[in-house]
Amino acid sequence: MKTAVPIIVAGLLLMLLGIGQRTVWAPAETVTAGVAQDAQAGPVTVIEPGARGAGDGPVEVTVEADGPFTLAVGRASDVEAWVGDAAHLSVTGLGGQTLDSGFSEGEDSVPDPSGSDLWIAEESGDGSLTYRWTEPTEGDWSILLAADGEAPAPTQVSVTTPNDQSTPFALPLIIGGALVIVLGVALLLLPPRRPGNGHRPDAVEGTRAYARRQAPAGTPGGASRITAPGGASRIAAPGAVLLVAGLVGSGSLLGVAPSTAATTTPSPAPSSTAAANGAPSAGSEASGPPVVLDIQLDRILRAVASTVADADAASDATLLAPRADGAALDLRTGAYAVRAKDTDAAAPAPVAASPLLLDMVPTGTGWPRTIVALTQGEDNPVPQALLLVQETPRENYRLTSAVQMLPGSTFPSPPAPGATGTVPVDDPGTLASAPQASVASIADFLTKPSGPEAETFEENSFAEAITGFQDGVVADPGNKAATITFTHAAQEDQTQALMTGDGGAMVFGYLTHTYSSVPKASGDTIDLKGTVYQALTGKAVSEKGIDVNYGEAVMMYVPPAGSEDKIRVIGAAQQLLSATLR
Repeated sequence: MKTAVPIIVAGLLLMLLGIGQRTVWAPAETVTAGVAQDAQAGPVTVIEPGARGAGDGPVEVTVEADGPFTLAVGRASDVEAWVGDAAHLSVTGLGGQTLDSGFSEGEDSVPDPSGSDLWIAEESGDGSLTYRWTEPTEGDWSILLAADGEAPAPTQVSVTTPNDQSTPFALPLIIGGALVIVLGVALLLLPPRRPGNGHRPDAVEGTRAYARRQAPAGTPGGASRITAPGGASRIAAPGAVLLVAGLVGSGSLLGVAPSTAATTTPSPAPSSTAAANGAPSAGSEASGPPVVLDIQLDRILRAVASTVADADAASDATLLAPRADGAALDLRTGAYAVRAKDTDAAAPAPVAASPLLLDMVPTGTGWPRTIVALTQGEDNPVPQALLLVQETPRENYRLTSAVQMLPGSTFPSPPAPGATGTVPVDDPGTLASAPQASVASIADFLTKPSGPEAETFEENSFAEAITGFQDGVVADPGNKAATITFTHAAQEDQTQALMTGDGGAMVFGYLTHTYSSVPKASGDTIDLKGTVYQALTGKAVSEKGIDVNYGEAVMMYVPPAGSEDKIRVIGAAQQLLSATLR
């Protein structure tokens, strides 16, 4: 009776302690830490991956500023590359109630970061902004903050992360307290044990001594086996207080020494994020996930297609500058110039952003970066291969080549995820021919179809159309009084090559094609009447001759070394650029 009440009270206290850990003393749901008020500002503020803390879930980033600013999310390496040598504040990690930060000296201005192709996500703020920061896929991700690149970037930054709300002792305390209460109630209800009538103390002691002598060796806990009247026997516990102490101190209840089975954390299931984005598994020799995710590629293609469409509608090549370069810029500039003088001239093939049939995206983190996208819009009778190049971190991707797939051709198999990358253009490496040499070979072949390069290439409709046109011009009786030459020359600075899945390479090249017609004898003339050349030159007759210039973009497949396959032209685009009288 005297022991039961304290036991019940102890059980109640244990239960209240456990319940209190779940309620009154429960940890806060979130923890917020901010950058020190006196942090130095630069044109850029970078919130590094460490500021997210150790958790995997989303965190909230709150930014306070004096005016408009841009918040952009990108790979940590991409953000670092974009910042470059600029002065910037780095928010590096969580330090209790304060975010750790440091300032790096450097350039006092940067370009406006808004609209960069590097960013996975971008938000505009004015005064304040709260952004829910999640990781789109595996890897390290950073946040970049900037005003306009000239004004100081925001430094009043706070990060709110989920707090650890686990209370590992609460449930054991509640359960343990309940068991202790049950024990106390049981002891309270047990009838008191009285000694039997007529038993003398010495007789009782003799009985106990006899029981000790009769107890078999190994009786647990030092318990005594007492023989009761009638031959029955029972095990007497050392004492109720010791039993309570054992329950209260039990690791299985209070977690002091929990069992392995109860606390082992199951291994997390393998993440499917990497597979979903084409990233190699851990331990692969690949360099990581693609440098452009699907959402970025879609945005880039739409920006390129929109820019090209606007320029086509206005026939204004200056509108192409933000998103076009190289062969794509040359061919469209020529097309606009020709259409300005000959409205019947064919318009260039439109550039479509979707549907996307196939893409080849690199995984290397260096620059320049090269992407291939195969699309076919409603106005494109055949698929179109788009070559996009980002020269530096602060530049956007620009369309450098747009070629139509040739009838009957097949697109080379993309490489395995993680193996996509550019190929040195001057070194054959594991290829049958160096990319630059391959472009030079097609130029030589088109110039001299019967030359030694004829055996280098598979038959294709592009070469057949070019050589057929040239043969027809030379054989035309109306051109007997003229000396006609055709020259195709590779533009070496515009060759690009990417590896394919079978160890070969897809090579993009650009050729200039000059068609010259010069009178053979004094008094002979070149008749331009009724041709597009008359519209371009403004003359119906030329006494000295004419030079007609074309641009030719080609896409070829170069097989790996040791293959019996020939180089295959799989895509091309030709455009009349200009005509000049001599």
